[in-house]
Amino acid sequence: MSDRTEILRHLMQLVGISSFQLLSERTGMSRRAIDTLRKGNAATLRYVDLAKLAEVLQIEVNDLIAKFISEPSNSEVSISAIAALREEYQRLQQKFEHQKQELRSQFERETIHQLESLLLQLPSAAYASQQNPNMLAKNILPLLRPLDALLQKWGITTIGSVGAEVPYDPQRHQLMEGSDQLEEGSMVVVRYVGYIQGEKLLYRARVSIAI
Repeated sequence: MSDRTEILRHLMQLVGISSFQLLSERTGMSRRAIDTLRKGNAATLRYVDLAKLAEVLQIEVNDLIAKFISEPSNSEVSISAIAALREEYQRLQQKFEHQKQELRSQFERETIHQLESLLLQLPSAAYASQQNPNMLAKNILPLLRPLDALLQKWGITTIGSVGAEVPYDPQRHQLMEGSDQLEEGSMVVVRYVGYIQGEKLLYRARVSIAI
């Protein structure tokens, strides 16, 4: 059985790692796995551990495997097998991430579409009820709380607040009446809030010219 301890120590020194304990902490590998590596049995370790170790030691995974496999005659076969495993692992990981993102995006699009009228009308109804406590619309105010929580979870924020006077921004505001050539920066009143998700504009706030 070949001892590869000095090879490992050399690689560790190149990246400023002074002990096997520190290497264990940096890589998340157990000391047992590191001892297995020192004995030249890299092919028996998990690919995810080898990939993390290679990242910390700043070398290619295949190079790492080549340095820590005991039997030279079987090195090419072992490297080929683990390289194939790596490619399959990466392919499955990418496929999983893509599917997860696609499902999440689809779910959000469908939910936003279903809530569109609620998103656009409810803030105005809430504002109206606050101005006139006798309006029955005040009874729907509790509905805003779970909606606000849902929007916050998705990173969706409102553009403006109903009744607020703000400088006109054609990128974020849509005039409800009057000339579309209103000068940018002119004061307008928000009638219906808009929504933005990160850098993506979902709905522009609908505004009217301030009197």
